[in-house]
Amino acid sequence: MSTSTTFVIVGAGLAGAKAVEALRDKNFGGTLMLLGEEQHLPYERPPLSKEFLAGKKTLGDFTVNPQGWYREHDVDFRSGARVVGLDRAGHSVELADGTSLSYQKLLLATGSRSRRVPIPGPDARGVHYLRTVDDAAALDSALASGTPLAVVGAGWIGMEVAAAARQRGVDVTVVETATLPLLASLGAENGAIFATLHRDHGVDLRLGSAVAEITTADGAATGLRLADGSHINAGAVLVAVGAQPNIELAEQAGLATGNGGVLVDASLCSSDPDIYAVGDIAAAQHPLLATRIRTEHWANALKQPAVAAAGMLGDPGEYTELPYFFTDQYDLGMEYVGHAPGYSRVVFRGDTDAREYTSFWLGDDNRVLAGMNVNIWEGLDDIKALVRSQQSVDPDRLADPTTPLNELSR
Repeated sequence: MSTSTTFVIVGAGLAGAKAVEALRDKNFGGTLMLLGEEQHLPYERPPLSKEFLAGKKTLGDFTVNPQGWYREHDVDFRSGARVVGLDRAGHSVELADGTSLSYQKLLLATGSRSRRVPIPGPDARGVHYLRTVDDAAALDSALASGTPLAVVGAGWIGMEVAAAARQRGVDVTVVETATLPLLASLGAENGAIFATLHRDHGVDLRLGSAVAEITTADGAATGLRLADGSHINAGAVLVAVGAQPNIELAEQAGLATGNGGVLVDASLCSSDPDIYAVGDIAAAQHPLLATRIRTEHWANALKQPAVAAAGMLGDPGEYTELPYFFTDQYDLGMEYVGHAPGYSRVVFRGDTDAREYTSFWLGDDNRVLAGMNVNIWEGLDDIKALVRSQQSVDPDRLADPTTPLNELSR
């Protein structure tokens, strides 16, 4: 490809960093621009709610590449660069400072932002959101003060932060409208296990409850008033009600969108053949699962860019990785793989009381749709094989720890 060719990557998180790595690894010799809004080098986000708050890692530990790497690989990396316009016909993007940059191929890796709640008090002092390392630093300072923490939302971020705060001795109350934590992700069977885990560690779980207001005094948060009129006293409030994909740029440019993201094919190409999308915003057609999937997880940001880079270079492939995510809460670590939005039953193998087990989500025909290892650090490849096989299994043998998983996928 001509050295006069310019590729632009919008978004300098993990996905953007991996995209420029992949393009240089694939011998792209043209101009390569990486544009990011934050004043930081690209970094990974999962540690923000885990090791960073636990004091086990600092930003340098999860920064993708040092500054020198971008110089050595001739990447024009621009921090504090906010893209405000996309001209598809003119093949250019416009920055907030008025600069216009031309491209031959464009990759959107714009990620997500924290959702806001439509209640009074969301911008008071002491109200926190967790998306960036600056957010995490501010929350870390609040936890260090020891003030009680109220968490709005019992999803992954909310529960991971609750765990980190309790391990630092902070009193934590979590308020969730659903009847169990992590219900949308794991279902009731496993959500109940996580509820017990957090209660065992002293978290006050207020499930089936709605927040009416973040209460304030002199502009600072004092806690939460719930819909039933009760009040939770807290000097710090974390709002963790999910993420909002940053697809406004794509929408304004007229790219096809849906399922909360930018519609892309299995090669991660959008409705415009010169524009690709990866990470949180990519609603990608999955060849194996025969459905469109958009997941806001680290694995996509890590692995999708290599497929997108190949397509941008004229050698399109397919992104066939199964959805994957992980968590660490207290002494519980787990890995989940698969996609089970319409599962029929859950089969457990192992000891759920000891929190050392594998959970399987099955469809109507007893096909394994997804599996999760909890405090078991082997067998994930066997779970992937079961999901990929799309074969019906015997639930009793699946539950039997003496039956090797690799025999069930044959």
